[in-house]
Amino acid sequence: MRRRLRQVSSLRATFTVSFAAVAAVVTVLVGFLSYDAAARLVRVDQQTVFAEVVQDLRDQVREHSLHTSDFASSDPDHDGPLDDIIRPSRTDVQVLGPGGVIVDHGVPPLPVDSHDRAVADHDRAGGLVQHKDVDVAGDRYRLATVSLGGGRGAVQVAQQFSDTEDLLRELQQRTVLLVGAVVIAAGLFGWWLARRITRRLVRLAGAAEDVARTGRLGIQVPVTGHDEVARLGRSFDRMLGRLAQSEEDQRRLVQDAGHELRTPLTSLRTNISMLRRIDELPPDAREELVADLALESRELTDLVNELVALAAGQSDTEPVRRLDLAELAEDVAITARRRTGRDVSVRVAGDTTVDGRPSALQRAVSNLVENAAKFDRGGTEPIEIRVTGPRPAPPHTDTISAPGPAPSPSPGSADSTGSDGSFAGRHGAPVPVRVEVLDRGPGIGDEDLVRVFDRFYRAADARSLPGSGLGLSIVREVSAAHGGTPFAYPRRGGGTVIGFTVEAAAH
Repeated sequence: MRRRLRQVSSLRATFTVSFAAVAAVVTVLVGFLSYDAAARLVRVDQQTVFAEVVQDLRDQVREHSLHTSDFASSDPDHDGPLDDIIRPSRTDVQVLGPGGVIVDHGVPPLPVDSHDRAVADHDRAGGLVQHKDVDVAGDRYRLATVSLGGGRGAVQVAQQFSDTEDLLRELQQRTVLLVGAVVIAAGLFGWWLARRITRRLVRLAGAAEDVARTGRLGIQVPVTGHDEVARLGRSFDRMLGRLAQSEEDQRRLVQDAGHELRTPLTSLRTNISMLRRIDELPPDAREELVADLALESRELTDLVNELVALAAGQSDTEPVRRLDLAELAEDVAITARRRTGRDVSVRVAGDTTVDGRPSALQRAVSNLVENAAKFDRGGTEPIEIRVTGPRPAPPHTDTISAPGPAPSPSPGSADSTGSDGSFAGRHGAPVPVRVEVLDRGPGIGDEDLVRVFDRFYRAADARSLPGSGLGLSIVREVSAAHGGTPFAYPRRGGGTVIGFTVEAAAH
């Protein structure tokens, strides 16, 4: 149990870490690229605006002979060149007189060095000196000093960029917080999703462990959903169902076999005990005893062979291949003629191609022919094998009925036999291939028709005949394994029609 919990916890941890890692990588990458693009855009925009303001100022002083008084901050009309500088960029402006003397302080006051003083005394208007990073009252500024020309002074223009950097740092911090929140949310979602998925896996693991611990296969596996885990659960449930059915079949087979084996074994034991006194028995009794021993041993051998064939038929290990049931019936007829000395005929109609296991189907047909020969001892008419497959029904008719009892497995069947032995489906229903064996034996009573395919069942008037009662049950098993059903009904004029259907091959 602890091991299972560790495995489940490890799977959940893997999901959680994986979701968190993927979310972290994606969010960090997107956040970094977004921040870098935004920072570049903001910085370039600020630099561009400042460069345009400086260039406009240089153009003004070149085109017009301006004095320091023209840039006075006390201009009541706010229509001077100073306002043209401040309005578009919210810059700080400071006016210098000749020799670099501050005429009008900026807010805050801007620093003046020797380069700025030299520009203030410059004869040519529009002279420029720039400072990319200047500390002004604890803040960082860009600073440019533009000469008025003729030694009249200069105008200093400054743009604060530390507030922009503060804004970008705040954006960076928020990006980091967002990344952390996304990673945590992805981890929680991954844990929730892993728990949702593994919860069903835990149920499947628990069911498997219960089966291993208790050996009980009839455990219902609760499965919900339509994803891969649900498919796994349904497959596991079907597998348990098949195993449970197989176990039940084996149990019934062992019980039935044990019951049937007791009779010949008890008889053998009794006869063997009589062998100790064989010298005391008269010659006729000795012959009868030896004959009984031979008969019992032969029946016991036949019973074991039937049990082995039945068990082999249930294993379904023989590969499925496409075959023609008509050809298989011809092979069975040849073998039956050699073994029984009886005439066995084969009639074929329609398409008799099927997908099946050749040995199993041959065993089923052989059992039907041997059963007919056994119950029709001394018969003179041939045993007839009919193999009929589907063919298109005649126009404007549902069926063509043959005289005699309806050969359908059950009332209301979709199939009916034609006058030539073929049959067609009603209303386009799929029609199986049908195998029938007809004999002129004593027939089967109505009360026995419904039970002749049960294991070890033998009619009252057949218990004196040799056999194990497994032959027709093998027919039923083979037919069911090939998508068909067995059937039996009295034959007109005496005898029995007994056979099975097989699902026709897909074309």
